[in-house]
Amino acid sequence: MPRHDAAELAQRLGRQAEAVCHHYLSAGRRQGNYWQVGDVRNTPGRSMFVRLKDSSKGPAGKWTDAAAPGEHGDLLDVIRESCGLVDFKDVAEEARRFLALPHPEPERTRISVGRTSIRAASPEAAQRLFAMSQPIGGTLVEAVLRKRGITTLHETGALRFHPRCYYRPDEHSPTETWPAMIAAVTDLSGKLTGAHRTWLDPGGFSEANLGRAPIETPRRAMGNLLGHAVRFGAGGEVMVAGEGIETTLSVRSVLTQMPSMAALSAAHLSAILFPRMLRRLYIARDNDPAGDRAMTVLIERASAVGIETIVLTPRLGDFNEDLRLLGFDVLAAHLRLQVASGDVARFKFLAV
Repeated sequence: MPRHDAAELAQRLGRQAEAVCHHYLSAGRRQGNYWQVGDVRNTPGRSMFVRLKDSSKGPAGKWTDAAAPGEHGDLLDVIRESCGLVDFKDVAEEARRFLALPHPEPERTRISVGRTSIRAASPEAAQRLFAMSQPIGGTLVEAVLRKRGITTLHETGALRFHPRCYYRPDEHSPTETWPAMIAAVTDLSGKLTGAHRTWLDPGGFSEANLGRAPIETPRRAMGNLLGHAVRFGAGGEVMVAGEGIETTLSVRSVLTQMPSMAALSAAHLSAILFPRMLRRLYIARDNDPAGDRAMTVLIERASAVGIETIVLTPRLGDFNEDLRLLGFDVLAAHLRLQVASGDVARFKFLAV
């Protein structure tokens, strides 16, 4: 097939990127402006991102797999790999067959703002949600974090509380409201690009639910997340990067003054963008296979640009588990063995 025909097919598929993902990458789900799945062969997981809309970063339909450096492509590659096709003629035939089918328009929920409206998953919607929320002091968010052992809550302006945040299980279900922790996702310049929502259980905290609402997906993101993070403290030459908000704040309970970034997942952690002044990065990994992959990719990326990496490994599954189940003193002693001696005093390491 001539190259221009392949490019045209890829563009046509890109205009229906979400429908393509629903069909060929059914093990994944939409997260903000991306479709998230395990890999191009439709394995369940969250390391591969498919762009659903044209943006300054590239056209709709382009994808990358954060767990496999160098793996990227377009929706023709998705069709080839997910269907197990070899001959490009068969790939093109399958693409044309798909394009000939009737497809529903992707959901375009909009929120009215005066005389204008904004898409519910857009960065603009994330900015509005964050602006509508309130500081966490004295709220259910603060109570839940303290129940999880996180009592060092300075420089947490990126976290807010919304008492009645909308939750919709799927496009066919009615909208519910639950209290939620809203986290601002920002780029290196501090611009808010997305938001992360953790719906909370107003009925109380237990070790089983960790304060999360009894719903199918109590954590969801909106807007542009890839490369960005929830940030605690101003960036500098030495920083910590972790997966979850609670994991990152648990490390910061000990390293109280160290600037920190929560990437929100292992896949996002491996793709996080580095501040220009960064010279040493502590990787607060989770103790699981996804954490292994994120750590490996992040070390390779950092090394390529001259950034030193030091891996922080929890004793249990993650650092919040260590804090909750083993206690602050055990966590502090364990981290002290892993942190560079010069950083212990520099970042006000809370000793046992």
